[in-house]
Amino acid sequence: MSQSGGTLLDAGSGPRLRPRVYLAGPEVFLPDALEVLAAKKRICLPLGLEPVAPLIDTPPPPAATARARAFAIAAGNEALIRSCVAVIANLSPFRGVSADVGTVYEVGLARGLGLALFAYTCDPRDYAARVLADPDGLDIEDFGLSDNLMIEGGIAGAGGTFLRVSAPSADPWRDLGTFTACARAAAAALAARPR
Repeated sequence: MSQSGGTLLDAGSGPRLRPRVYLAGPEVFLPDALEVLAAKKRICLPLGLEPVAPLIDTPPPPAATARARAFAIAAGNEALIRSCVAVIANLSPFRGVSADVGTVYEVGLARGLGLALFAYTCDPRDYAARVLADPDGLDIEDFGLSDNLMIEGGIAGAGGTFLRVSAPSADPWRDLGTFTACARAAAAALAARPR
């Protein structure tokens, strides 16, 4: 399969490429991760996207040691990202005030590769408000952004979209409504690109 994606038949105008997108986020840590990721993939298909996700498209390989397995997972996820034209990332705060560091790494890698970036958060609060809930005496970035300025700046610099809900989500890891809105924005933006 080429970097730009798989084939999708378009009635009347012949085949066109289905943009291949990597689904990034801490959902991989859920006990029902495979079901949640599969649901996200099902949402993307009718939008004309070819979604790929860790765990499903890069299953954890067997390895002699935990360290070797970890590095194999990292290499597999990086290879999957490199096979895509875009990333859709869940940047909801995870185990703290910021997005999952692994997901942020994947967004940074995608930015460096020149991929399109689309992200969302299920937490409406600014980063500064979340940090101020447990102050540590250090300076706080207060730009009205959802997370660190490098994350949102990179997404904006790539011409991408960052969606933030207006009210807290009851379950940010299984919130398919916000994901669907982001996937729709990604599909529209990718469809508008020259082929």
